[in-house]
Amino acid sequence: MLDLLPVSAALHGGTLSLGGTPAAALAERHGTPLVVYCAETVRERARSLARAVGSGHVAFGTKAFPNVALLRLLREEGIGADVASSGELAFARAAGMTGGEIVVHGNNKDEAFLREAGAEGATVVLDAPDEAALAAAAGVTRVLVRVTLGVDADTHEAIRTGHHGSKFGLPPTQARALVADALERGLDVLGLHMHVGSQLVSFDAQAETIVRLASFAASCRDTLGWSARVADLGGGFGIRHHPDDRVADAAALADAATATARTAFAEAALPAPELWLEPGRSLVGRAGVTLYRVGAVKRLDGRTWVAVDGGMSDNPRPQLYGARYTALSAQRADEPADEVVSVAGMHCESGDVLIDDVALPAPRRGDLLAVPATGAYTLAMASNYNGVTRPAAVLVADGEVRLIRRRETVDDLLELERG
Repeated sequence: MLDLLPVSAALHGGTLSLGGTPAAALAERHGTPLVVYCAETVRERARSLARAVGSGHVAFGTKAFPNVALLRLLREEGIGADVASSGELAFARAAGMTGGEIVVHGNNKDEAFLREAGAEGATVVLDAPDEAALAAAAGVTRVLVRVTLGVDADTHEAIRTGHHGSKFGLPPTQARALVADALERGLDVLGLHMHVGSQLVSFDAQAETIVRLASFAASCRDTLGWSARVADLGGGFGIRHHPDDRVADAAALADAATATARTAFAEAALPAPELWLEPGRSLVGRAGVTLYRVGAVKRLDGRTWVAVDGGMSDNPRPQLYGARYTALSAQRADEPADEVVSVAGMHCESGDVLIDDVALPAPRRGDLLAVPATGAYTLAMASNYNGVTRPAAVLVADGEVRLIRRRETVDDLLELERG
């Protein structure tokens, strides 16, 4: 279990601590549900991925968890931001990121968003046939072109992005025409962008896509007289959420991706490109742990339900992607895990189940549960279903605790109402 938790996690007797602070103390002070982020884990992940690109660029996939404090921490480690909306751009700006630190994405960027990107001096990834014209008119100067190369990643269908017919990017013929259009309009076309999917568990799909990317880059050189100076290899590196998961380490995947790109471009007789990565989950996923308080416990024929004070409103991934999680009894971890239970959320849906089966010390009302590997795409995708307020988040390091996102209140929800 500890290998799913942040690197600062420790067990003292039966008590879990994170970043040098007991989980029970965090829950008492900040309430539950509570998402706890370990600064040490974020920094370690950032450094390992930055090493993979050498003098290249790593941009955090902000959608994994848009948070100013985490973006500032990542910026201290030389990590920029990949943003896909005006809101995410605002988070990056608030964290002090500017210009070349920011990569702008989106399959339907409107003119207002492109103007913001142009004013910021960000690099824009062109994703639609007419986007070069829109970007040039909006004052954008530096661009990449996203090409979809027809490789199906071994991941959930909802998070595949590089297959034929994907809503993202353009197939080679259209992407080549977009490169030509951007060049004709005077844009600085830095290079090419690819992405095959999220929560990648192996390197196979990415390796094949990188080889095809180099071949596409060679065709652009031969037909357009243009050579890509940047190869953005995307992100999508997976993490382990459950003890049974078999997922290659993100740093190893990043090393393999950059090595493959260097070799593929060399074999295509192309200049060595500057390599960019856009990891999201692999930077913050393991760093996050969600603490829940147990409420009702129902021992029924054939199943024991343990209800917690959160659920699909703070972590919709089990419902969206069939994601599997596990849990630890954060104050009773030294007791025998002698009962297999299902952990349910508090919402008015039979499908609001966080964990189907997990062995715990016989649960009772008031227990504190810790669910590991919840730092990415949980709070970022949270909702106010059933009028439930979204959790707080804290950043822990060396016994210090910093509130980085306050808990919503019912007054916050009512503030939006009119009439």
